[in-house]
Amino acid sequence: MSTGPQLVPPVEPRERNWLPMAISAVAVLVVAAIIVFMMERGRGAATVTPISAAPDPYAANLPVTNLVMSESGNLAGGKVTYLDAHLTNTGNKTVSGVQAQVLFRNAANEVAQNETHPLKLIRTREPYVDLEPVSAAPLRPGEGQDFRLIFDTVTPDWNGAYPEIRIVHVDAK
Repeated sequence: MSTGPQLVPPVEPRERNWLPMAISAVAVLVVAAIIVFMMERGRGAATVTPISAAPDPYAANLPVTNLVMSESGNLAGGKVTYLDAHLTNTGNKTVSGVQAQVLFRNAANEVAQNETHPLKLIRTREPYVDLEPVSAAPLRPGEGQDFRLIFDTVTPDWNGAYPEIRIVHVDAK
């Protein structure tokens, strides 16, 4: 025999516990901050070298060839500009460090952006590009290596032509 439908007492709404969500959000922010800090720390600070600065005397032995530029988006919604090229040591010294001045010009052919960066050599390309300073694997006479320079921002006044690259400092023995 059936006694009919069973009445279920209404469940009172429980108060939501926000503590696990708050802990998770803080953990995500801490991990993101650590990643950004590590990426910025390894990048090397850009400096400004006067446009009138003379190139390093050994720079004539370090021709830069096969210049290629590309862009990609970053997680913050901005653009990152990559400048890849090949550096060959045609001199008789071993090179353990190179500082390159990069000049972006505007439509009037005036310097619109001037930055100096240490060259980072490309070690691997697959599955992602791995960079290291020249000092990690110095260039002996006759050797060549691809390098990459990374620009978080490029001036909107840039005329779109390849920038001028000047070797302003070389560490060589």
